[in-house]
Amino acid sequence: MVRKMSWLLCGVLGIALLLAGCENAQKEATETAISAAQTAINAAQTEAAKYVPDQLQAAQTALQSAKDALAKGDYQAALPAAQDAATKAKDLAAAAAAKKEEWTNAWAGLSASMPKSLDQVKAKLDSYSHGTHMPKGLDKAKLADAKTQYDQLKQTWADASAAATQGNLADAMKKAAGAKDLLAKLMEVLGIKS
Repeated sequence: MVRKMSWLLCGVLGIALLLAGCENAQKEATETAISAAQTAINAAQTEAAKYVPDQLQAAQTALQSAKDALAKGDYQAALPAAQDAATKAKDLAAAAAAKKEEWTNAWAGLSASMPKSLDQVKAKLDSYSHGTHMPKGLDKAKLADAKTQYDQLKQTWADASAAATQGNLADAMKKAAGAKDLLAKLMEVLGIKS
């Protein structure tokens, strides 16, 4: 009987050690995954914040979920959350690079076409101001309004150009989109075909 109890005790002790070892292994794997995800997010954070802030937020949220689950000792939830955060972090760099390239190309096109269009508008405004026959529907009051819009357009474009020069393509593109819309309306009022 003592021998049987001894084997039973050894078996229980062995199972307890095995479970403790498994728990430590899960904890270490989870901590490693969280650390890797944090490193990946930190590496991509600057560019991601500029170009894909929503994806950065999703990666940070997944990472926080993993940290919270780890703090509670819930390794079953923490490890998958950490792996999800790592995957999202890995995707951040690629998504930010793609968006940056997209905006860089769009900006290059705008910076080539916008100054030419602004020159066209300025030439029309000058010619109408000097007595050239104005198109139907354009009178002196509307011409004065068009000049005010042109000044606003020039300022908006200057602000967009300054933002692009400073490397803030997100702000530059946002301002350029507003300038592009205003330019299209102004060209229509002045009878300029694009």
